[in-house]
Amino acid sequence: MSRRLVSLTLDTLEDLPRSCRACVYWELDPVAADRACAAGDPGLEKEAWVSQTLLEWGSCGKLVYVDGMPAGFVMYAPPAYVPRSMAFPTSPVSADAALLTTAHVVSSFAGGGLGRMLVQGVARDLTKRGIKAIEAFGDAEADAGSEARGRCLAPADFYLSVGFKTVRPHPRFPRLRLELRTALSWKSDVEYALEKLLGSMSPETLLRPVRPAVSSAGSTVSARSD
Repeated sequence: MSRRLVSLTLDTLEDLPRSCRACVYWELDPVAADRACAAGDPGLEKEAWVSQTLLEWGSCGKLVYVDGMPAGFVMYAPPAYVPRSMAFPTSPVSADAALLTTAHVVSSFAGGGLGRMLVQGVARDLTKRGIKAIEAFGDAEADAGSEARGRCLAPADFYLSVGFKTVRPHPRFPRLRLELRTALSWKSDVEYALEKLLGSMSPETLLRPVRPAVSSAGSTVSARSD
């Protein structure tokens, strides 16, 4: 089973689940979102938001593929790009953090660590860009296995399971935070470095057989791995 993590682009946007592709819950304020839905094509607003955010700020999402199939995604941005971020009782998001708006893993791929893989991908990206933390609004009443509720607002239990800590409690919508200096464990860093190393090597280099060494007397000496 192969797993591949990629950044969200206007091309990969089409691989989001259909309902998520047309959802503007986070991208517009509540009034504008209702207006876009009434107009009949909120997907255009979603595409415009992604395009603007990519141009002005940079990468704002990650997708994970399992054996070539879209299996999950996350989206994130500075709170200034997310009008809905001011609509929660635990707002506002801290000034030094990016907001992780949506985290979703397709139910048939749940339980395989893809959620953690997505969050670690976001952490690597934001760390390189000098951002100190990720924050998110969780739903304390949502079932972690719920297909519908895990799209616009992920369960608080999901965030807690991947390392977030509650910074502002609430019976329904707690705000949670992940410090990026602790988000990348030594194991994930080693795995990432290994991926970079292997990615820089050609298949010919990886598969080239080790030739036996020849002693000065001309006899063959087998290589040892003591």
